[in-house]
Amino acid sequence: QVQLKESGGGSVQAGGSLRLSCAASGYIASSGCAGWFRQSPGKERERVANILTRDGSTGYADSVKGRFTISQDKDKNMLYLQMNALKPEDTAMYYCATGGGWCAVPTSYHNWGQGTQVTVSS
Repeated sequence: QVQLKESGGGSVQAGGSLRLSCAASGYIASSGCAGWFRQSPGKERERVANILTRDGSTGYADSVKGRFTISQDKDKNMLYLQMNALKPEDTAMYYCATGGGWCAVPTSYHNWGQGTQVTVSS
């Protein structure tokens, strides 16, 4: 099973930017879907963005459209999430994941990283 490890989280003021990275121990494109999810205390894990590894098609939660960008580097087995114009409500633990099937739903993902914390202050 491919191991996933996130990095790049931290604390930032509202309006700032962060770039999350996810390093995969194996061929990330062996999974049909790769995505970023987040979870805040007391809330369910929610999809942030996903990418179809075959052709790079992307999808985003409405709350992050126009601010976040998901990308992949298949040669390096890396997944990225560029986050701009961050808001306090973006504060959460962010996870990368791989899976197959319907890429927009968390239940399609069976391989998860440990997460990286993002904190946005107002």
